Amino acid sequence: MIEAIIAEMGSLFRKGVFSERTTFYFSVDGSSIAVVIDAESHAVEREKPEQADCSCKTGAEMFRKIWYDGYRPGIMDFLSAAIKCDAPLMLPQFLKAFGK
Repeated sequence: MIEAIIAEMGSLFRKGVFSERTTFYFSVDGSSIAVVIDAESHAVEREKPEQADCSCKTGAEMFRKIWYDGYRPGIMDFLSAAIKCDAPLMLPQFLKAFGK
């Protein structure tokens, strides 16, 4: 599933959502990627970054619902640990950068 999302990112990316270079690290059911976004571009890296602005761990089904179904996690998703994230307020901007 993560591979399909990576393949879609290029065509969905919207310039100008982020003004500074920002690194997101996602761990989804054992698969991990880093997505680096700036004002003009994005890049997907397979290696864990030394430092991420936002690190997020969740299951494949939750990630699928967010990416494809437009689901927006609520406080209970974080409190129940369905999503573990150190900067949850950054996630809506990440989604916006890809038209979600």
